[in-house]
Amino acid sequence: MKGITTVSFFTFKKNKFWAFKQMGLAPYQMKKIKGLSFFKFLGTGGGRGFSLWPDFSTYAFLGVWDELESFSNCMDKNPIFLNYKKKAKSQRNLILQPIKSHGKWSGTNPFIPFETILDQNSKAVVITRATLRWNRLFSFWKSVPVASKAIESAKGIQYYKGIGEWPFIQQATVSIWDNFDAVSTFAYKDKKHAEIITKTRQKKWYKEDLFSRFNLISDTTNTF
Repeated sequence: MKGITTVSFFTFKKNKFWAFKQMGLAPYQMKKIKGLSFFKFLGTGGGRGFSLWPDFSTYAFLGVWDELESFSNCMDKNPIFLNYKKKAKSQRNLILQPIKSHGKWSGTNPFIPFETILDQNSKAVVITRATLRWNRLFSFWKSVPVASKAIESAKGIQYYKGIGEWPFIQQATVSIWDNFDAVSTFAYKDKKHAEIITKTRQKKWYKEDLFSRFNLISDTTNTF
């Protein structure tokens, strides 16, 4: 399969400080990885997934690949991820096919679809990401509990987790839904969500933002 995005969650019972340090160290070791065009090492939010307080037991790796084989080879052979597997408790891999994406992440849109095939029978995945304006931080985080409750009670939501490069400033989310109809209903018809979107535009919280939808190709977890 060509043109895929992957999100890998590594959970740690031990080695949590090692995992925390990798967010700063591992990116410098990711040179000339075959088939990898974009990547991020990410922390995750505590609580129900959207929180000022990090989840120090869970870290994520997001990658954009030319094909599935490149991702598999990297996970199986690259010393960085062999070390992750050695030290982690579990690894959950989401394999995604980009369908539609608008906005930018670090100045680019990495999730350009190789081919746009909306699979109505597939579970849907949404990735959002934003860089917050420094002078809007208090206003944004004050509204987070409302946003969290909105998605928590949304019909069709199966899983959601806050992810990010830097606490407080660079925030992202990944969520899994029953189907794309559930995503559309929440995006366009949920009253609480609509209020958040309106407030986002009025208060100009974001310096940069991105919204992307994907078919969920597979969702697997390995325990070490």
